[in-house]
Amino acid sequence: MSTDQQRYQHIKVILNSTDYNSQKAPLALENSLILRSWQRCLTQHKLDPSNPRPARIVTQQVLREHQDSAEEFLSVARAGVEQLYSHIAELGYVLLLSDHRGITVQYLGNKNHDSCLQQAGLYLGADWSEKYAGTCAIGTCIQELQALTCHRIEHFYSSHIQLSCTAAPIFDASGALLAVLNISALNSAISPASQNFALHLTQLYAKIIENAYFLKCYHQHFILKADFSKELVQTNGQLLFAVNDNGFIIAANTAARSLLQKQKNTTSQLTMSLPCLLECKWHDILAINYERKDGVKAFSTQLSKKTLFGTLLEPSGKANETRNYIVNKEESVPGLDALGADDPKIQRTLSLSKKLRNRDINLLIQGETGSGKEVLAQAIHYSSERSNKPFIAVNCAALPESLIESELFGYLPGTFTGGRNKGAKGLIQEANDGTLFLDEIGDMPLALQTRLLRVLAEKQVLPLGATSPIPINLRVIAATHCDLQQRIELGLFRADLYYRLNGANLKLPSFRERADKDYIIQHILKSINSSRGSKPITLRGDAMSALLAYSWPGNIRQLVNALKFAEATCEHDEITVYDLPEECSVNSFTQTPLVTQKIDLAIYNTNRSSENSQKEQLLHLLTTHKWNISVVARELKISRPTLYRWLNKYDLQ
Repeated sequence: MSTDQQRYQHIKVILNSTDYNSQKAPLALENSLILRSWQRCLTQHKLDPSNPRPARIVTQQVLREHQDSAEEFLSVARAGVEQLYSHIAELGYVLLLSDHRGITVQYLGNKNHDSCLQQAGLYLGADWSEKYAGTCAIGTCIQELQALTCHRIEHFYSSHIQLSCTAAPIFDASGALLAVLNISALNSAISPASQNFALHLTQLYAKIIENAYFLKCYHQHFILKADFSKELVQTNGQLLFAVNDNGFIIAANTAARSLLQKQKNTTSQLTMSLPCLLECKWHDILAINYERKDGVKAFSTQLSKKTLFGTLLEPSGKANETRNYIVNKEESVPGLDALGADDPKIQRTLSLSKKLRNRDINLLIQGETGSGKEVLAQAIHYSSERSNKPFIAVNCAALPESLIESELFGYLPGTFTGGRNKGAKGLIQEANDGTLFLDEIGDMPLALQTRLLRVLAEKQVLPLGATSPIPINLRVIAATHCDLQQRIELGLFRADLYYRLNGANLKLPSFRERADKDYIIQHILKSINSSRGSKPITLRGDAMSALLAYSWPGNIRQLVNALKFAEATCEHDEITVYDLPEECSVNSFTQTPLVTQKIDLAIYNTNRSSENSQKEQLLHLLTTHKWNISVVARELKISRPTLYRWLNKYDLQ
């Protein structure tokens, strides 16, 4: 098809675009942005596709006026524009930066093609507003306020059908359009898919420029940079919040405004405080640079199910003022502070624990098995005024039902056959003046629940066989992994006991949910090292990555066991991924998952050879590598524990 025929066909398609049932505009109907633009050009702008307009280049005076009005923005955008152009110049693209009215205020292109580019309107001072140039990337981006590619015949005028243009909007802090970033090619591949990468690249640099301008405009204020990735937040934080000295949001970038719009009953970010949004105190935000070694803190927000990580940019001259404010921080309690780092859920639990540790209030700790309920209970006790008194732990699920009553309440001599001659103090009496920790309280038999309720209500205990109760003074901390409300509904737990125990509810998140996994891993490793009595053991990067990626169904208890296992089996005082238990390391390999029962899957893919042959092959590898277990495990692409199991299987010592 000749160029004239293409243009004639193009004009027919556009003129038929107002007919939604027309079969002559399949391309337009696939792209609603382009279709809406065509219809605006025909009905609103009264443009004629058969009478294309020549490129409109404004005068130097008009151009200067447009550049002057955007001077501050252009001074920031220039670096981003030049960097983007360096990536696309060799691909034949031209870069245009227009203001919000569609006038090109910055241009980068191949000077050898100046005349062609100027004729096509890909030049400084060109007017790409939709009302003049018709459907095009810049003009339609201004109208639709979103990024798009206008590829070849998607342009309104037939004189532009050889062009492929991609544009992305840049907004100011209020959400108003500031500028449009555009890259265009005089000639490009026929397929629209060829411009997918151009679209992503243009959007990326539009965000970079927008955020750089935001930081410049609000450098005199506190700015919280936030991201859902802890590793990227400092270098590429997606969300930016500018706040005043009281923590109220005064401006936000596009990504942050998008998050704020999810907040119900909020018409403006100016009505919201950042601490309210992040479910924390203003002190927690100001203290980021003073309490976090890496300058990053985790936050939770009801607006997103994900953990949000933030880093704070302080205005110059505010450092001393902020530091003085931080001095008046919440009381430090080392025993409790050590249980978590910057995970927002655990920090709320620890903060509540600090406030209640010296109060005569019974506590109920809820969390999955292995999440650290007893550790928290001990930390509360040993951080309290009862620290020099007994801490008595009772696992209500482990004691036989026939013994739990005598174990808890004690008994007098001769109460029952088989008892001690002098009787015995119950665990409740043992805990007098201290703390009684009732683990897995949800598994306590109903009959015992009634007696425990009386003890809590009357603050006295009646041993078995006794007629006179003994006064007691203790604090009860109960813990459970069960849903006690559900057990109440099923008639398995007394509601009155639940409310007696639940003076305050402390919730422990599962280990897989926590944002401070790396801190907990290093904390446990430090504890293991303290009892080694030799050179401290370290974690190699691949081992840490595997530990962070694992789902930990057994929570922190499983993590402790995994690290102890790795410490016992590793070589050279360094734990690698090959030293971890198999369930922790299998996901770290990109190879086929390990099947330990089938050694032939790992040893040179042998065709299910006999066990004797497999043993010989394994022995050959061990001999070749002088019995270096780590080297052999790496060659077989298996973990060291798996290799040890194979050695046992084939009786190789």
